[in-house]
Amino acid sequence: MYLTQSMQDFILHWGEMGQKWGTNRSVAQIHALLHISPEPLSADEICDLLNLARSNVSNGLKELQSLGMVQTSRKLGDRRDHFHSIRDMFELVQTVVESRRAREYAPTLKALQKVQEEAEHDATPQDVKARFAETLETMQMFDDWYAEVNRLPRSVQLALVKMGARIARFLPKAKSSE
Repeated sequence: MYLTQSMQDFILHWGEMGQKWGTNRSVAQIHALLHISPEPLSADEICDLLNLARSNVSNGLKELQSLGMVQTSRKLGDRRDHFHSIRDMFELVQTVVESRRAREYAPTLKALQKVQEEAEHDATPQDVKARFAETLETMQMFDDWYAEVNRLPRSVQLALVKMGARIARFLPKAKSSE
């Protein structure tokens, strides 16, 4: 596989974004390469194409597999594993969102529930307790919304996404803040 300039730019940018998304640059670059590769690649091929150490690629592939973003396949006559990204973009986005929800959002909900319970038995001021409750209630509302939408058939989810902001035309207009 030959990486054109645009392919290299995509991989580099994905690596930069990966750092902002909470993963390291190499892991994101591995994912970017597998995302655009028309065929599954072996770890050795990934090393060569990205000029990364074998250990770095192995660790990155393990992380991507644990997140459900990369899968393995075999080729007849080749004992090595070959890796590929989830090909379906909708499924990939869902995998990323669910992974981040499990790692970041759900633990925050649990922590907020614990803090709110602790606050009922200590000297936390009432206005702080109210702020804890409002924070938990709002975050739980968004999580419940996500769970309900996630249960919908894919076709309905896609229709909702495509509707986007156009649905605002059917809602009452907000009053001007002037």
